[in-house]
Amino acid sequence: MNRFATSRPKGNSTDVNVNEKTSGASPTGHSHEISVQSNSRTRVRKVFSHAQIFFFALTFMNSWEAIGTNVGVAFYNGGPRALVWGFFIVIPGTLCQVASISEMASVQPIAGAQYVWTHYYAPKNFQRPITWVQGWITWFSWIAITAGTANVIGNIITTLVTVSYPDYVAKSWHTLLIMYSILMILALLNQFAFWLIPWIEMAAGLLHIILFIVFASVLATLGQRHSSDFVFFSKSNLSGWNNDFVSFNLGIILITWGFVGFDGAIHMSEEVRKARHAVPRAMFLSICLNSGLAFAMTIIYLYFLGPVEDVLAAYYGLVPIVINATGSVQAGSAMIGCFMITVLAVMLGCIASSSRLTWAWSRDGALPQWFGYVDSKYRVPVRSLWVSVLIVAILLLLNLASAVAIGVVISLGTFGLFQSYFIAIGCMLWGYPINIAAMIYTAWVGTFTVFPNYLPITSEYMNYALPINVGVWIFAGVTWFAWARKNWRGLNMEVFDAVLADADRATKD
Repeated sequence: MNRFATSRPKGNSTDVNVNEKTSGASPTGHSHEISVQSNSRTRVRKVFSHAQIFFFALTFMNSWEAIGTNVGVAFYNGGPRALVWGFFIVIPGTLCQVASISEMASVQPIAGAQYVWTHYYAPKNFQRPITWVQGWITWFSWIAITAGTANVIGNIITTLVTVSYPDYVAKSWHTLLIMYSILMILALLNQFAFWLIPWIEMAAGLLHIILFIVFASVLATLGQRHSSDFVFFSKSNLSGWNNDFVSFNLGIILITWGFVGFDGAIHMSEEVRKARHAVPRAMFLSICLNSGLAFAMTIIYLYFLGPVEDVLAAYYGLVPIVINATGSVQAGSAMIGCFMITVLAVMLGCIASSSRLTWAWSRDGALPQWFGYVDSKYRVPVRSLWVSVLIVAILLLLNLASAVAIGVVISLGTFGLFQSYFIAIGCMLWGYPINIAAMIYTAWVGTFTVFPNYLPITSEYMNYALPINVGVWIFAGVTWFAWARKNWRGLNMEVFDAVLADADRATKD
């Protein structure tokens, strides 16, 4: 039984009165104007079934595919040894994270997720400032995660073109235009055909499993086999980090990229039928299944890697692995093309989740409330969709400035989301072992996400995730003292109550 008896955030009674006052409500809080405003901010359609949100969460992790993206990078920090044994740190830690987050999601299945729970569980005297900081960290992290996913897609396409046309010289602006094209197409799909997305994610989830079988079969049958000593015990520190402890932990970070962002399903909660049950189960079960798939595929990748120098020479290491195994550029490219469908589904989900978080943060008054409304025709928050897409597009311009932008952006998103998990779990911590383990893992692994990946540290290869993240904290702190401390009253309780009442009705149906 859940240990939290109430679904309404604690806090000053003035929180409710302020929202009523700004909405023109009567003291009872039942004015027609408030009902209209609440409806305009919550009238999304519940388009996800139990099965569809499960496959959304399953595909969203993109676990074994993410390992394929990082398998070559592992040789720069830790090598195969870190990639294999790191799972025994990442998986238990992630399961503790998702168990803690799932419990909160079962109580309050709402798009704002982490910052809403922080408001609910934080000490009363620090409730609003902690929520304010948490909201900005979570929101910016999701923008970074979305940009990082676009980066992966752009680089996969560029690599495939380079392999097929050896005379082609890839330019950073070519990759940027590819990213922008994909971003625009998927954003339009989010606006005009959102009802298709649950079915697309369901199909992508099935493909996620089918392609695992295909890749495993092809590589195990045709690939050049390495020894067990190579797979389980070899180390490689090409980055310049000669300290094995640091190098090993930096190698572990590569695994976490396939297991961060599981809260994406929660940000879709208000569009899920019976979300109190469906969303927590979808998250937890998807992590369990993806853990098995990712670990098994990691072993297969390393056994049938082919020439290590080919993997290191490629920008996207999985391409030479499948081409060397099949002996055909066409066959290898076809496999990667099918693989990319699941990555596109991840990007589609990233846009949806980040836009819902933008929508929630806006209707709670942190971002302009103009972005906090649902379009009456399409029944999606169109304004928040396009402002989040615009900010992602701006962030992608980093590709023109640095060759390691993708690593910085993904590290930034990972570090930020780890902070959001840490804050939310910390606020509800009552000494339970799973919550404590989740916080220890989050703090430990999160620390290494901001370490420089290469030595010596130069301006080109510096990991800028930490200074950018510090900038987000400074922004949140400055805006808190300059404006929010006196003007921002916390969650929009009218919307909060409407969302949870709707979730209660759905659970009883």
